[in-house]
Amino acid sequence: MKVITEAMLRDELRNSEPEFYFVPEGKILSPAAREYLQQRKIKITKDMPKCESAAPAKEPKTETPAETGNGKFVDYETGAFYNEKPEHMTHLYGNVLVPKDHKRILFRGKLDSLQALIVLDQAILSEKGKSKKLIEDLNGILNILREMMRCDVLDEEFKNETILGLTHAQLRERSHNPMKFYNIRQMILPDYSMGTEYAMLNHIRTAVRETEVAAVEAFRTGSKYARPDIIEELNRLSSAMHIMMCMYLAGEYKA
Repeated sequence: MKVITEAMLRDELRNSEPEFYFVPEGKILSPAAREYLQQRKIKITKDMPKCESAAPAKEPKTETPAETGNGKFVDYETGAFYNEKPEHMTHLYGNVLVPKDHKRILFRGKLDSLQALIVLDQAILSEKGKSKKLIEDLNGILNILREMMRCDVLDEEFKNETILGLTHAQLRERSHNPMKFYNIRQMILPDYSMGTEYAMLNHIRTAVRETEVAAVEAFRTGSKYARPDIIEELNRLSSAMHIMMCMYLAGEYKA
């Protein structure tokens, strides 16, 4: 059975916007190709639609390693099947594999590193007898990141209504007007004289930003983006870290 890959679809549909994509008998879509069509909101059909906007599948220009649907694992990019997991590949979700340098895996690495940074900072703060409220607020951020990782790995929708006990609207308002809520002026540049805890919070904020950029790269297909739930939450977490920095300067994290 011949596999239609994402690369083939990108080449075939480069200058068209069909409503349907017709998959001929004897051919299958790779998981990546199917996701690409879904992101472009192109309906997949095995029956030729009676409309001019249907795009017939072209004969693949190159053969893929997958000739049958037999195998324990499937390659996300090519649709190839494997009885054993290649060492250079890892699980994207379920039995679907990608190379270990795939953008989705790089994003998960950033997400993992961000969680590790927060745990390290919590340990340091705890050993030094610093603010329990600060440690607890960081734990709230950590739990959100762990749930985000779980939802990405299991390919589930991520849902979260509050951060630091604040709704998304409240986060935005406080982040944009810290003078009103914390008597702290906007955009104070970090300095060593502000203390170790403030430097830690700023470090976490920049790590959140790096993770957000990695997410945008990982979930982009052309000009469209999958997983806006994850991308938007990372943007909100960046605002939350800015708010925590303002709270620290306002004296709300005194031990």
